[in-house]
Amino acid sequence: MPAATPKKAATPKKAAAAKTASHPPFASMIKKAVKELNEKGGSSKAAIMKYINANYKVDEKAANHVKTALRRMISKKELVHASTKSHGASGSFKLPSKEPAAKKPAKKTSPKKKSPVKKAPASPKPAAAKKATTPKKAKSPAKPKAKKSPAKKAAGKKPAKK
Repeated sequence: MPAATPKKAATPKKAAAAKTASHPPFASMIKKAVKELNEKGGSSKAAIMKYINANYKVDEKAANHVKTALRRMISKKELVHASTKSHGASGSFKLPSKEPAAKKPAKKTSPKKKSPVKKAPASPKPAAAKKATTPKKAKSPAKPKAKKSPAKKAAGKKPAKK
């Protein structure tokens, strides 16, 4: 019989130290990139990545983070596509235009006073009598329009001069 191998004692795992990023969140970096690039037709994902790589210390997974942040920002209406053909993380992006919200003056509503006299509901008899006196008119079927034959059209044309 082979001897049983001793099992290793379970080593207590140290709590993983939370790594703090040396850069701001990707959403704020993307907003700043789009604002700083200030391109008329919107900034592409490649241009945004180039700006982020040049100005912030990010890791090699930044492209995936930017892609997911772009999608999230589009769904939250923090960014808009510059063209209608784009969707997801493709195309070019702009910051949403801030339209000045026209403040409507607050309407002052006064409480409506109820009239103390209530009107009696109309009796159904006059309505029934009205229906009996005005019978519905039957619709006449539409007459089909006569079609012109092509022979008459051809006869109406003048012969071409040679």
